[in-house]
Amino acid sequence: MKERSLRHLTFATALALGTCLAAPLAAQDPTQETENAPMELTFERVFASPDLTGPAPRKVKLSPDGRYLTLLRNREDDRERYDLWAYDREASEWTMLVDSEALGTGRELSEDEKMQRERARVGSLKGIIDYQWTEDGSGVLVPLDGDLYLARLGGEVLRLTDTEESELNPALSSKGGYVSFVRDRQLWVGQVGGEAQPITPKEGEGIRWGEAEFVAQEEMARLTGYWWGPNDRRIAVQRFDESMVGIVTRAAIGATGTKVFDQRYPVAGSANAVVELFVMDPDGENRVKVDLGEETDIYLARVDWAPDGSALYVQRQNREQTVLDMLRVDPVTGESEVLFTERAAMDDYWINLGDDYKWLDDGSLIWWSERDGFGHLYRYAEGNWTQLTSGEWVVTKLVGIDQQAGRVFFQGTKDDVLAQQVYSLDLADPGAITRLTDTDYANSATMDAKGQTLVVTRSNDDTPPHSYIADQQGNRLAWIEENALDAGHPYAPFLASHRPTQYGTIPAEDGTPLYWEMVTPEMEPGKRYPVYYYHYSGPGPQVVNKGWNGALRQAIVDKGYIWFALDNRGSANRGVAFEQPLYRAMGGVEVRDQKTGAEFLKTLDFVDPDKIAIDGWSYGGYITLKQLQADPGLYAAGISGAPVTKWELYDTHYTERYMGTPQEDAEAYEKASAIPDAAKISDPLLIIHGMADDNVVFENATEVISAMQEANVPFEMMLYPGYTHRVSGEQISPHRYNTVFRFLDAHGVTPPE
Repeated sequence: MKERSLRHLTFATALALGTCLAAPLAAQDPTQETENAPMELTFERVFASPDLTGPAPRKVKLSPDGRYLTLLRNREDDRERYDLWAYDREASEWTMLVDSEALGTGRELSEDEKMQRERARVGSLKGIIDYQWTEDGSGVLVPLDGDLYLARLGGEVLRLTDTEESELNPALSSKGGYVSFVRDRQLWVGQVGGEAQPITPKEGEGIRWGEAEFVAQEEMARLTGYWWGPNDRRIAVQRFDESMVGIVTRAAIGATGTKVFDQRYPVAGSANAVVELFVMDPDGENRVKVDLGEETDIYLARVDWAPDGSALYVQRQNREQTVLDMLRVDPVTGESEVLFTERAAMDDYWINLGDDYKWLDDGSLIWWSERDGFGHLYRYAEGNWTQLTSGEWVVTKLVGIDQQAGRVFFQGTKDDVLAQQVYSLDLADPGAITRLTDTDYANSATMDAKGQTLVVTRSNDDTPPHSYIADQQGNRLAWIEENALDAGHPYAPFLASHRPTQYGTIPAEDGTPLYWEMVTPEMEPGKRYPVYYYHYSGPGPQVVNKGWNGALRQAIVDKGYIWFALDNRGSANRGVAFEQPLYRAMGGVEVRDQKTGAEFLKTLDFVDPDKIAIDGWSYGGYITLKQLQADPGLYAAGISGAPVTKWELYDTHYTERYMGTPQEDAEAYEKASAIPDAAKISDPLLIIHGMADDNVVFENATEVISAMQEANVPFEMMLYPGYTHRVSGEQISPHRYNTVFRFLDAHGVTPPE
């Protein structure tokens, strides 16, 4: 999009972050590294500070009055520690609003908070990981080291809690009059600056108020269990009883000791927690129970208040995850009615939950659905549906809505499935979609609550992420973080050896095009090179994309390996028919599609067909095992990280979505298991697992380890004491990857001499 001239940049100069686009690597001066040989890009440097990607701001927000821009910025000397910064548009200056190291106590977090962070995928971060503006814009609520602080814009920081326990799920009420949090299985509420009190009873060990149950956090992307209504009048609170949920004894085996935790973990086919919902006053009075229906074996998927507080909207999903009811609840009586029902888009499919919806002030709803086979936006008003977007592409995110102007902003794959763009449409004429971002980049965006200002982050293979503020037409107003690849950028010493990414497609067995990406080292004619074949393979993540993918793959390529990845059927953003083949058949189509990728590689004259190594983590670790079992000799070696090996060991909401229950389809579970054919693995195998994993519990590894040992099948393993599903860190990550490449070297999967 055309950018505005300098006189229209509202505060670009004051940001002092420049006005030129970040230069892609291809545009760098090719002579700048000729005097010195390029520096070696080691795994140690990839995971050290400062981050080679450059500054990585998180949680960019505008204050309610628009005067301040706030964000979490990581430190140069500690890439995983974040502080809170604010930019005053009137004073034209940046200040560190909260120094996490100076203010924090360094106290160890509670086990509950550690596990919540793991499930939110922020377990590696330190310092401030989130914050919330007060409604009047006078301050910011900041959780830090298990306690709560209120940071005033004048520099004053008020400590709100000081306890040994962690305050979970802290939030300010809608009008900012109250602060709330969960402590010791109860919801606590107090006026800002005053003493908080529990407003829910303390019951048995298995009963919790105000929290989300395990599967809601881990699989449903719902991290909270309470919701403030407008005007601070009422609050909806979840109560769940997990006393009937099975216990997994999780031994967090550490280097110097072991802690044992009895974790409530609902494995596939077993009992879930029983979830109830109540509405009450901020002091806990006038409590009423919400009618969620007679069936208790359901999922509480989402809870939202009507903008005027007249109703509570509850999404109720059945255990099979094929039906989603939207309930309209009277917050005074708790009585409910079904407003509409969403059903799976086809037989042998499921409903993908999401947050891409919004209730509008006029009572209508903007809603994301796959009902026509692709994820698109619809409007529900007075009982009628209007489809807003359509076509063989998907809307991936509802970014924002300007209700006054009637404009909807969203991300999607309309132009390129590998490079998402940001678009807008007019509710009065939804067929006219306007693209707001540059197709040379993969883009993502957020907006303020009123849908006035875009915060765009973009990158490509040669340009690390940079972010800027834009108007509703996509015109850049100012940089938030330009992150220019100049001489001072952390990645600058490694530019000379940076290699471009290539893309293409190959047909699956049914003719479906499968996208792949490849990065090759500088190759000599006549020589053949080994392949590091990375895959995830499971439902959800899209691996192949045109955004910046970090320095790790470049370090692998620098070692003389070809990096390759392919998205098989079952991965996201290609529509219902592309995902559906996984239904009750996990460990099948993914293996065949990844095999197609290996066979394609073997046709390339620069690939050594005997040196293709596969590496996957979590679901990818599972598929590595299934690949080696299905096609002995096809791969030179396999790395299986934190694999699910037996789906009866994994949780209900994820597993049953695709597989049903073991009771109703035991044959599908047996076929999908990596245990029965463990003895068929004849190629070199390295198993990696964190010994305190609470997601893919360590028993998954011990099951396959035992099966292979009993069958006298050789393999290697590297276990990480004290580490969860996230085996990463400044020292541990290099250790992990150095282990992988020593393993490959030992088995002859090496570059040509």
